[in-house]
Amino acid sequence: MVNALPPGGARAVARCDELGVAPYSDMSGGLYRGYLSPAYAATLDRLGEWMAQAGMTVRRDAAANLIGRFEGAKPDAPALMIGSHIDSVRDGGRYDGPLGIMLGIECVDALRREGKTLPFAIEVYGFGDEEGSRFPAAMLTSRAVAGLLEPEALDIADSADTALADAGVDVARYLEAGRGKAEMLAYLEAHIEQGPVLEDEGLAVGTVTGIAAQLRYAVTVKGTAGHAGTTAMRLRSDALAGAAAMILAVEQEAREDKSDVVATVGSIEARPGAANVIPGDVRFTIDVRSGDAARRDRVAEQILQRIAEIAKARDVECAVDRIHDLPPSPCDPKLMELMDAATEDAGHPPFRLVSGAGHDAMNMAALGPTAMLFIRCKGGVSHNPAEHVEPADADAALRVMLAFIDRLAKDWKSSNAC
Repeated sequence: MVNALPPGGARAVARCDELGVAPYSDMSGGLYRGYLSPAYAATLDRLGEWMAQAGMTVRRDAAANLIGRFEGAKPDAPALMIGSHIDSVRDGGRYDGPLGIMLGIECVDALRREGKTLPFAIEVYGFGDEEGSRFPAAMLTSRAVAGLLEPEALDIADSADTALADAGVDVARYLEAGRGKAEMLAYLEAHIEQGPVLEDEGLAVGTVTGIAAQLRYAVTVKGTAGHAGTTAMRLRSDALAGAAAMILAVEQEAREDKSDVVATVGSIEARPGAANVIPGDVRFTIDVRSGDAARRDRVAEQILQRIAEIAKARDVECAVDRIHDLPPSPCDPKLMELMDAATEDAGHPPFRLVSGAGHDAMNMAALGPTAMLFIRCKGGVSHNPAEHVEPADADAALRVMLAFIDRLAKDWKSSNAC
């Protein structure tokens, strides 16, 4: 049994592994845990058991987030919130999200076993919907907690036409999950890096400086559909060939910038989609990210200019719609300093890096200062069954988090001394 393992990073990893199969997954032979699915419900129950065993009182809010609270010496003090997400992408990895929750539980369990009482409470959050893998919206539940969710955003349904309102939550009460700024001292999220930087540096953990700015576009290319055998090459207006040139331009512009900018075409659809028909309509997405919004915007503008030039040269029509624009979400400078110091306390060299992926922390920043700790993952692989974290690295992260909490408590006491 997982609970028979000694407390620490190894147990956190083993618990993630336990949640990687039925009944905690809705697919056979892999992991898929969609928000409010049967697997999600089973996971809430199991996580709740582990939170209670660690000494927390456990509740679920109106957005079906799971919250475990470890009371502090001053019940009216703002709480340190530690969290990550429960849901997964389809056929995803076991550690993206849940490991941060498990490490939060391990922090509380360590404090309980040592008989430590902090001046403030710790609340461990298991957010329900970071990935957006079931409903056509991401981070619903952390946006609700942070007060960033509009009521109309709840009028959604999944691919099976099951409305959110019929999936097991009361949408009329959903926004009651919101918390006030006075309730949160800080937010801490530990997460696998989902990239290769730490592995390349030979480091187990790193302090996150912030979450990259993101831009996303939907591109539609229109040409002329025609018979694949009777339309001469010189007379074609091939939407797919034009789109292919545009996609290569996306990669070229990001590479040539020689910076932290990344640009990705993640989906493409060609119509009518028959082997003997020249595509007349192609749709694809572009995702551009950077730790600096101005740099991101500059490369994005270069990409759009190249796309327009290609469309003109190939005699195809092209429409580009911006569908997503998230500003960068920097971590709190003071908390980054505490994290660096805590990393040294735990016997590891401090190292800072930016997050190219979005996280619940970017929403929780609306309530107060945020900090993130990245954990090395093998090959930088994530959103993939091959996702892997060494128990020793998870244990290193746990020790850093405990040192961070200790330093935060001392800092809070010093700032609030009468």
